[in-house]
Amino acid sequence: MKIIKVTIFFCLFFSCSNPIPKPSEYFRIDFPEKKYLKFSNKNCNFEFEYPYYSKVINDSSDSIKNPCWKNIIFPYFNATIYLTYYQITNNFVKLSEESRTLAYKHNIKADAIREILYSDTLNKIYGIVYEIKGNAASPVQFFMTDSVRHFLRGSLYFNTKPNKDSLAPVIEFISVDIKHLIETLRWK
Repeated sequence: MKIIKVTIFFCLFFSCSNPIPKPSEYFRIDFPEKKYLKFSNKNCNFEFEYPYYSKVINDSSDSIKNPCWKNIIFPYFNATIYLTYYQITNNFVKLSEESRTLAYKHNIKADAIREILYSDTLNKIYGIVYEIKGNAASPVQFFMTDSVRHFLRGSLYFNTKPNKDSLAPVIEFISVDIKHLIETLRWK
């Protein structure tokens, strides 16, 4: 009987400690297998590969004036890569500076912005990928060009409030798709 009283005493004594809150948790995300489809349009001067779990649609802002502005929508991740294409006509410096300015507008919320140079001399594709760390609205932006005729700009946005902790796995997953898009990009 004495053992039972001692056991109850210890249980009550040690169970009255201050509660410790549990850290926030996020839903587990099951990522699909990486498989790619080819985007090619007779009206556009470029082609690339995009993931099968996304779809390429015309940008709705002005599809008549800019038929090669495309959106790659990721419905499962609630994300979109906005692609804008320009013919270079003595405006290369302006286009590249606009891309840099648009990337650095996120500097207010960004913890850091990393510029990654890209160069594929065989296919004449050069550019910069901007990895924007932190709670910025657009975690990845890029532009690719041949410096003479073609200029393609892309930016990834999520249709949700930025949260670097919860979005980090998805950003990393889609960043692989962006890298694949850039590596398979070809001018026509």
